[in-house]
Amino acid sequence: MASKNIFKTIEYGFAWMLLQLCSLIIRHISQKYLYGFVPKIGYLGYILAGRHRDIAFEGLSQAFGKKKSSRQIKQIARDCFISMAKSGAELLFAMNRPGFVRNNFKIIGRENIDRALSKGKGVILVSAHFGNFPMILARLGLEGYKTSVILRPMKDQRMEELFEPERARLDIEAIYSIPRKICVETAIRSLRNNRLLFIPLDQNFGTGGVYVDFFGRKAATATGPVVLARRTQAVILLCFIIRQKDDSHHIIFEPALDIKRGSSTEETTIINIQRITETIESYICKYPEQWSWIHRRWKSRPRES
Repeated sequence: MASKNIFKTIEYGFAWMLLQLCSLIIRHISQKYLYGFVPKIGYLGYILAGRHRDIAFEGLSQAFGKKKSSRQIKQIARDCFISMAKSGAELLFAMNRPGFVRNNFKIIGRENIDRALSKGKGVILVSAHFGNFPMILARLGLEGYKTSVILRPMKDQRMEELFEPERARLDIEAIYSIPRKICVETAIRSLRNNRLLFIPLDQNFGTGGVYVDFFGRKAATATGPVVLARRTQAVILLCFIIRQKDDSHHIIFEPALDIKRGSSTEETTIINIQRITETIESYICKYPEQWSWIHRRWKSRPRES
């Protein structure tokens, strides 16, 4: 255990130094050179990060093994690493550059947000670790929307300290997923204040959620959006950010999700979490390289399997 902790400390230290170096470079280059420099970093990550590369291969094979060749799967994995590198670089580049955010991140379906907010019950924005999803929050903040986000605490506190001032400047409230009781109470309060509440819903949720179909396999999925909507009457909107060929972005806000009722509370939850998951899957199918494949989405398995 001690050796594992030492290894993690070294790993975090190396990652922090690499981030500081990249940040220094990014602060002093133009947007034009940003997109020439960063893909090389992404490809290097693909080569060096063997464990995460293997996780990506595994997930892609489970999702597309019968539809895509091994060569296509490797290409998607490589493009995924490059996409993540671009997203990270854009986050650093965007700090104190509101013009970059406004000009390169276009909102589509804004009327869906405004219509949902007009009900006064808050809005649950459901998304995924897809594209440069943190920039959805930044773009909304620049437009004056009061936004909260449920997120997992970062393992390296220095990362939190790096992004916290930017979140504060844009009035983005961070709600940490643990402790769970405080998370739920804070999320409900946020919705009752008619804020936007951003929830990514595409990571393995262990034994605490429900199992729904995701690329033909059962995946443990959080129930938060539907449970919170039922408790507060908040509107659920799905939203996604899509990188374009010229590295601009479209932030798409879908129409409000009409909650379908089941014969019980549990069935209602499962039905609607499944519908949300199907929409997330449809976006991944269209833009597979823009989803984060380095997470073991199917790690938890139902008891019967």
